[in-house]
Amino acid sequence: MDNKEFKQILNCTACKEGFKAAFGGWFRESNDCIVTLDLQKSGYGNYYYVNIKIYIHGVFNSHYSICKEIVKNDLGAFSTRPPKLYENILNLDLQMEDDERKLQLQTLFSDFITPFTDKALTLNGIKELVDKGQLLLLPAVKKELGKLSF
Repeated sequence: MDNKEFKQILNCTACKEGFKAAFGGWFRESNDCIVTLDLQKSGYGNYYYVNIKIYIHGVFNSHYSICKEIVKNDLGAFSTRPPKLYENILNLDLQMEDDERKLQLQTLFSDFITPFTDKALTLNGIKELVDKGQLLLLPAVKKELGKLSF
């Protein structure tokens, strides 16, 4: 599978899972938050990282809208990546049948990205992710969330 085909399959998978494509990435939004995904190419090989960023409306006196800076920016209130369990799917240097990689990309979304995003779209869900250790709460963000009765 070449890089172009990989990106097309990832795009189709993300869109089937309810993400909207914009500015070279994908997003879902709610009244509380925007969650973005963007694909980052490694400089050391033919593999990718999926960056997941969460922007919470009201944190740091901001109300976010979908734009290139949000989709491609390195920082949200929270930033994370899928667990290492999914790294091989994103590594095009590893030989894998195209159908198998496509199936595993679907699994990445159905088992991790979509459930994670569903929680990350609400303040209560974010609190649950923090409490379970799935998101790191930085002190400045914690202070800001306190203003939102987090």
